[in-house]
Amino acid sequence: MTDDLSARRAAIARGAVTATAEVERALDRAADPAVAPAFLRLDAAGARATAAAVDAARSAGAPLPPLAGLAVSVKDLFDVAGQATPAASRLLRDGPAATTDATAVARLRAAGAALIGRTHMTEFAFSGVGLNPHHPTPANLPMARLDPATPRIPGGSSSGAAASVAGGAAWAALGSDTGGSIRIPAALQGLVGFKNTKALTPIDGAVPLSSSLDTACAITLSVRDAILLHEVLAARRVARPGRPLHATRLGLPTTTMLDALDPPVAAAFEHALGRLSRAGARIERVELPELGQLAPLTLHGGLPAAESWAWHREHLATREADYDPRVAQRIRRGASLSAADYLDLRRARRAWIDRMHAALHGYDAMLSPTVPLLAPPIAALADDEAFFRVNALLLRNPAVVNLLDGCALSLPCQPPGAAPVGLMLWSRGLTDDALLDTALAVEAALADGTGCP
Repeated sequence: MTDDLSARRAAIARGAVTATAEVERALDRAADPAVAPAFLRLDAAGARATAAAVDAARSAGAPLPPLAGLAVSVKDLFDVAGQATPAASRLLRDGPAATTDATAVARLRAAGAALIGRTHMTEFAFSGVGLNPHHPTPANLPMARLDPATPRIPGGSSSGAAASVAGGAAWAALGSDTGGSIRIPAALQGLVGFKNTKALTPIDGAVPLSSSLDTACAITLSVRDAILLHEVLAARRVARPGRPLHATRLGLPTTTMLDALDPPVAAAFEHALGRLSRAGARIERVELPELGQLAPLTLHGGLPAAESWAWHREHLATREADYDPRVAQRIRRGASLSAADYLDLRRARRAWIDRMHAALHGYDAMLSPTVPLLAPPIAALADDEAFFRVNALLLRNPAVVNLLDGCALSLPCQPPGAAPVGLMLWSRGLTDDALLDTALAVEAALADGTGCP
């Protein structure tokens, strides 16, 4: 990827362009009617002020900050000082302005990000589809270019985050991932989405969905940008030994994750596997039966339903009419879980993680399709049965990594000119650096001959 955030930062550093010019370009894109629904609130004045400050400091000889005054969007569930935090809901839209930034936002600001605006999301981040009845749906622009007559879902819950990057209004987007909310829209819109180990990035100052699973992370245009954003959000440096693909051992789980693939997804995934094999990667099929043991962990909606019910139950008792009915329905499943059930669920998850760690031992990463389908038409999801069926399919593969308390990265793997398809690399928790290093090599191998990403 030559025109990513890292490349624009380099252009600013050598004086080929200014941060101010880059922010104006982003604001022009945000004003495009096809891109505008990605944002629930723009902060043009704040973004311009940040860019001007970066340009002034650079002119005075100060070091260029990591994000160089470039536009970064913020998912609507994070606190930004001076702004309300509605989480794309009616319930919270008239709430008080935040007095301080969420830590993730503060770290972006300190790194020189021009925070261009708050992005569309599924209400309270509770679905992977990206629809919200309270707001217009952001376009899936890569799919719109292929099929202008058929509006398709953006993916969620970080729908506007992905759309802001795909539409050129942001170089990166802060979002959250509880069951795939970063990786799903990244996969459906041809972007890179990195879900780090939960503990590495702070989630304070964000409206919660599931305290056990919520992860603050970003959508970017390339793996090297994913590394840069992770270093900012986690306040740590990523170790990159630069291992070649032939020095890696990659697993290909055959249980569940390859089921019911759309033919274009299956074709792109197989093509990517072939490309990686020819580049020297050792790919071994592994049954991984533990993936067939997830039913007890998702009973009655699992941790997201139980933990969101605890947060929302009083609001639902008095203001359920303000909720997206599909979101309220998913939250209410948590009401059937007792405290004993919840503790049993946490213990069962810990035991499953232990079994998975044993099964994954010796592998540098697992390879799977991020999601099994192309972005479906919005019109096809008008009834609840179709909506929840598609939502379950979108969440099926990425949610495994959240339950594992692991790390994962989705990157595009489709041939040039084809509909976006995501390839997911995933592994155990706290193996983020090795996974990112492998992802760089995978990205390079896929770009050599496929034109992607």
